[in-house]
Amino acid sequence: MKWSSTVSLEKNPENSVRECINTIRSELEGIQTDFVSLFVSPHFQKDYRMIQEMVLDRLEPKVLLGCSANGIIGGGKEVENRPAISLSCAQMPGVQMRSFRVMDDEIPDLDASPKNWEKLLGIDRTNQPQFVLIADPFSIRIENFVSGLDYAYPNSVKIGGLASGAQSPGGNALYIDGELQSSGLVGVGLWGNIRLDSLLAQGCHPIGTKLQVSACEENLLLGLDGQPPLVVLESIFDSLSPRDQDLVQHSLFLGFVGDAAKENLGPGDFLIRNILAADPKKGSLVIGNLLRVGQTVQFHLRDAQTSHDDLEEVLSNYTSQSSALVRKDPSSVGVLLFSCLGRGSFLYKVPNHDTDLFQKFVGQYPVSGFFCNGEVGPVGSTTYVHGYTSCFGLFSAKS
Repeated sequence: MKWSSTVSLEKNPENSVRECINTIRSELEGIQTDFVSLFVSPHFQKDYRMIQEMVLDRLEPKVLLGCSANGIIGGGKEVENRPAISLSCAQMPGVQMRSFRVMDDEIPDLDASPKNWEKLLGIDRTNQPQFVLIADPFSIRIENFVSGLDYAYPNSVKIGGLASGAQSPGGNALYIDGELQSSGLVGVGLWGNIRLDSLLAQGCHPIGTKLQVSACEENLLLGLDGQPPLVVLESIFDSLSPRDQDLVQHSLFLGFVGDAAKENLGPGDFLIRNILAADPKKGSLVIGNLLRVGQTVQFHLRDAQTSHDDLEEVLSNYTSQSSALVRKDPSSVGVLLFSCLGRGSFLYKVPNHDTDLFQKFVGQYPVSGFFCNGEVGPVGSTTYVHGYTSCFGLFSAKS
């Protein structure tokens, strides 16, 4: 397996594509390209089709996957609010792949047989595929899609993001092979001699202790350990540092334990969801997630330093557990990064924060991707749509 990634800041779209392709060809030394990811900033909206056609004509990949995005990542660099095109290309011997496009009305019912999903995607479950998904946030029930995909392909890793190149329906570009779409979802399944590791950094740290939901109605949280949630939160607040007390006012979240049987919880073990509203009279909270009695939860806080520390711990834990991978030739591992629009220089006040930290801890692997309107990645064995996260997908050969 061999990967190459690059990004161009050329303002002329044709020159930008040429620069990317020349870099790719130089690094891959004329090797046949199997997979290409293409991410394009909305500055080139009028040229979305032309850019796609140039890439297809010059590289002739088996699969092309990509989208428009308000922030572009390529060659390990994060480009925000500027014209940019990113290309990542891979030769994948021993890997089979199948691309697909799905519209909202094609999503099987959540209780449908896995065979319905196999028919929709054209991919057999026994292949144990890995998935990369890119969706338009305005036109598809992405939560339903990933939930059904988990049911049909329980042993598969699913990563991806929601396109961010438009403010309204119909404005996004979704690339899948020779098709240019503005709605639905596009993706690729890969199987054979391929390993996909997923790293999810949610940028939060816990406060207080783990609690159980004792009363709730849909997404209305009425009780934690038998007390009103705001009463519990007040007791936690008094024990916090001045810095964390300030964060409670504007950066408070609720984390759900992904694996109830796990005792030593750390980064990646909580599903983080927004707290949407509070009712001081009832002491209740409105959560951006459906609730059920008995769930284990914990309050969390987020800011730039917390996000930095969280990502550092996620990457450090990965390198300590995957030493065989991090010692590999950098060109033999490809990385796709799906990062929230709320991260980047907006949060950290410096460019390339997440990619620099990744390359410091894991290696100088080619990183491509984009800043998303929502990120797709697993917590435990379940796939979710997240916000404020960075989800890394590391592709390598099994052997």
